[in-house]
This record gives sequence, C-alpha cells and structure tokens, in this order.
Amino acid sequence: MDDRGVNRAVVLGGSLAGLFAARVLSDVYDQVTVVDRDHLTGPNLLRRGLPQGHHLHGLLSRGQQIVEEHFPGITEAMVAEGAQIGDVADDVRWIINGRRLAQVESGLVALCASRPFLERHVRDRVLLLPNVTFVQQTDILRLDLAETGKRVTGVWIMPDGANETLLPADLVIDTSGRGSRTPVWLEEWGYGRVEEEKHKIGMGYTTRHWRVRDEAFEGNISINTVASAGVPRGAILQKIDGDRAILTAYGILGDHPGIDPDGVMAFVKSLAAPDIHEVLQTAEPLDDPVAYRFPTNLRRHYQRMTDFPAGLLVMGDAVCSFNPSYAQGMTVSAMESLVLGRHVAVAGEIDTAAYFDDLATEAVDGCWDMAVGADLSFPEVEGERTPELEHIHEYVARVQHAASFDDEVSRVYARVIGVVDPFDVLHEPAFEARVLELTEQGRA
Repeated sequence: MDDRGVNRAVVLGGSLAGLFAARVLSDVYDQVTVVDRDHLTGPNLLRRGLPQGHHLHGLLSRGQQIVEEHFPGITEAMVAEGAQIGDVADDVRWIINGRRLAQVESGLVALCASRPFLERHVRDRVLLLPNVTFVQQTDILRLDLAETGKRVTGVWIMPDGANETLLPADLVIDTSGRGSRTPVWLEEWGYGRVEEEKHKIGMGYTTRHWRVRDEAFEGNISINTVASAGVPRGAILQKIDGDRAILTAYGILGDHPGIDPDGVMAFVKSLAAPDIHEVLQTAEPLDDPVAYRFPTNLRRHYQRMTDFPAGLLVMGDAVCSFNPSYAQGMTVSAMESLVLGRHVAVAGEIDTAAYFDDLATEAVDGCWDMAVGADLSFPEVEGERTPELEHIHEYVARVQHAASFDDEVSRVYARVIGVVDPFDVLHEPAFEARVLELTEQGRA
C-alpha cells in the first residue's frame, strides 16, 4: 500500500490463469495490473505466448461452473456468438477402450469453443472491471525484492520500445506458464530451488479445422475417442464457434499423427473406433494440419518449500501442467483462482505457506494423481506401478466398461472426469458394489 493508501496487485501473464487471477484480485485490490509480452486485446487472437492455441482446448464441467461464477451470463453470451453447448454425458459421444459410453443426462454443461474465442470472452469481461488495466507488449525483466530479502515489492518491466520501469506492487501473482522464472529467482535470492516432478509422456498432437454437416454428428456436439492401453492413440472431433469443427488427434512416446493430411487420416482410421473417421469422409477441410509437442507432465511443489518471500504467489501452469489429452489445465486454473480469492480476502499478510498448501489439496492434487495414474496405465510410459495403482487401473477399467451399458455408472463417471466430484466417489460402497456386480455378470 502506497502513501495514498492504494493497494496494488500485479499479474504476470495474461492467459486464462492470469485473467482468473485478475478477476478475484479485483474484489480486494484498488489497482490490478496484468502484464504480458503479447498483444492481448482485439479479436480472436492466436497469441505467440500460447503456441498450442490453435489446438483443441477443453473446459471441464467444474471449470465451466467457476467461469460462470466469476462472470455471470458469460456462457449464454458465448453460445449466442457461436459456441456449442450440451450435456457432458448426453451430448458428447465418449468412446473409451473401444466402447461407447451410455449417453445419459448428467446435468453438467459441455461448452465447446476454440481457445482464442474462450479467452477473448473472458478477457473482455475482465476489461470491464474498472480497477484492472493491461500492460501489453511488455517484457517482464525481474522482480523487485526489498532490502530485507523477505518481500517482493514490485516488477521491473520493459514496454516495447521504452526503458525499463518499476511497477510497485503489494502482491505479485506469477501466472506466466511452464516457463515461469520464479524457480530461478527464488534460487538467486537464497530460498533454494523448488522441487520439480516430471513424468515423460512424449505426446504429440495434430489439429485441423473442418466444415462438417450437422447430421454427421448424429445430435452430438463432440466425439471423443480416448486413447487407452490397448490402442494408445486418440482423437476428438468437436463442434466449435465459427460454424466449424476441430479435430485434434494425439499419440504418446513418439507415436504422433504428423502433419501430412493423408497420414493424419490414416492415424484417425487406426483408432479403437471408426466414428470420427466416418464423419470426416464427408467433411471439408478448412486449413492445413498443425502439430504440437508436449514432452512431460510438470509439477512444482511450492507447498514443500520451508521459506518463501512475502508478496509473491504462483498459480496456473507455472505450478503444474498436465497431459493435455485430459483437458485439465484451464479447469485447474479456475479452481486455483477460488483458492487465491479466499486467501487475498483475509485481512493482513497473506500466509503463503497456507496458500500453497490449499492450492495443492483443493486444486492440484486430485487432477495430478488422476493424470499421472492414467498415464501409467499405458505400459510404454515409464514410472512406478505399485500394487495399489495396478488395482486402481483394473477397477477404473471396470467402471469404464460398466459405463458403456449402465446409465447410472456413466453419469457418476462423467461427474468425476469433469472434476465436479472427487475420484473417491467411485469407491463409495454402493457404487463400487454396483460396478462389481455389473462387470461380474458377464456383460464386461
């Protein structure tokens, strides 16, 4: 807080995690400044800071709920401009282990849109907040540390074509993504290196946009053929804004679709189910295939640090980035924003240790465990497979199989993969008994 009694927050990074952070900070801070090296404002931009922005992005059900809480009416506004909406279990065709899950009403929203479209709508809402400003096309040089070495007091920035300048801040939120420099800064300041956990998956995916006849989707808004241990290739074909459909096909450990159009179609044809390939037979491609690589899951365990400077917090991909085929990233950032909002609302100094503990337990742990556990179901992925994990793999396979012919199992499973309910609900006694009975009847 400066001499005039104004308290300031600075957000490093203007992607969705930064926008969510700015939204909750605006409830508490007099001035919130979002700094990014990209040109942010404007139409549906493919920003250089989001190299995978061309590809399909999924907002899970829990993420959609939080976005609507932050920005009431935004879902309806996006649908009015072309986003697709439906029930996540009834209007999405899930194909897992080659079997189509029972399509049943879940009450959860599936919102389908391109990443630039979604980001633009969220950003436009943040721009309406009177105490939030954007500093664009600006490099983030370093953080300003007080002489005591115990508090971050601002950010040194360099706007395009200008001299470096200091943005004073009572709080800095780093949402700058996997390339975050906070780990390096902490080490330089003597706080030690944050512990990092990595899991190599060697994922590669290819995206192409199409014009698809509505009737080809047979009433669905998305067809999700999920990679599994038997066929470790997957793809999603989804209706999105602009009267388009987006295809993203993916594979792990070097088994990638490539960018040759015929090769991509051959890859899609090799999936565990023919649904997407059949739809594309009568579809019109709108652009050339574009590829992207995602080598490793990455988690930084800030909650394990014994000391941390005041005035600095981290969230989004700067904390954890997941296998993109599970579509958890945007939703976890939304969940983290709820944790951030609760902690900054408390009067007095923010307890950074408590914040990072809550970030881990309330937003990251569950999704990280699901993602890494699911990756380890592929025999080709390196990692320890304990007897407990192998039992989980066997049981989840039973749940997925039962979900292919039982409405209630399909509904419960949809709520879990949408992160609305925790994974533990799959082990509630009555549900587990139902799954085991169904799969032991010979139908599985």
